[in-house]
Amino acid sequence: MKELVDLGVMVFREKNSRGSFKPHLSIKFRSVEGDLVTFSVDTSRTPAKYKQPDAYLITHAHSDHHGKSAMLSDRAVCSEKTAIALEIRHQRKYAGRTFKVGDTVEIKGVKVRTFHNFHTVGSTSFLWENELGTRILVTGDVKDASMLPDCDVLITEANYGDPGDTSCYFEDDISGFECAFKDNPSIAFGAYAFGKAQRAVELLRELGYDGVIEMDEQSLALTRTLLDDAGELSYIGESCSDCISIVPPWDLGTLPSHISKFVMTGRSDYRYPAIQISDHLDARGLVSMVEDIDPECTVVYHPNGHRPGRFAKHLGSIGFNALSIDEIDNVLSNEFV
Repeated sequence: MKELVDLGVMVFREKNSRGSFKPHLSIKFRSVEGDLVTFSVDTSRTPAKYKQPDAYLITHAHSDHHGKSAMLSDRAVCSEKTAIALEIRHQRKYAGRTFKVGDTVEIKGVKVRTFHNFHTVGSTSFLWENELGTRILVTGDVKDASMLPDCDVLITEANYGDPGDTSCYFEDDISGFECAFKDNPSIAFGAYAFGKAQRAVELLRELGYDGVIEMDEQSLALTRTLLDDAGELSYIGESCSDCISIVPPWDLGTLPSHISKFVMTGRSDYRYPAIQISDHLDARGLVSMVEDIDPECTVVYHPNGHRPGRFAKHLGSIGFNALSIDEIDNVLSNEFV
């Protein structure tokens, strides 16, 4: 996109040794001092024998953002809590730099500001400027965009960015969640160990539940470490029979039959009743985020599949310059080489 080049920004995709595109994208620009800088975003590491980016920005610890690979590089950059989550999930030592969300971190002379996006505990959006004063914002996945700043180049997600798909429109069913645990003396929620399980604990505490919450091993380790006010937690089977339990959805069937079971999801393919609780903006929220930030160019880099293209096309139809990851060429402009 010519507009990106005019703003002093080149987005590109690298290929691995098999000739396939690596996950997500990289960004090349010149710093305020005129140095050429490359940030790779939510991608796997480049083999050591090849030129490395100046930083691997990891927005959060979900596996489709490839922190399992990037965390082993001393050029990795992520929040303290994202680093903790990566270490617990993958049983590996995080090798890079960390920060508290809200801090400014300097990378090769570039001052990178960090912002909450409320997708998971520790999830981070990154903002910096190039030599032209262009403000570049990488959001990662977003649940709440209220703290995100204005920018000129927006690099964002489209997990629910297909305006033509009715499943991309939803609202969190907090009242349904509250009724479920108040109406059932013995209840279990199916929630992914990282992200959704912590959200479930936060909701239960906000809604006034102060009893014991039982969890599977990984959910327990993550929640105890990542949440400051998690309350009393224990491993499944260690406490009373009428405790609330939180386990991965596929483990609900291992719990006793007398326990009422619900899945925290927008999906309809589980055997248990679903309660809509999402860690993402829906299609309306994503569009509102772009309208509020009002960038000159938007790049949609996540997830795989057709949604980035559909979201970019929709943004174009309402007056925004936008392209999706599948439109990004891996050939760099001469002025960035």
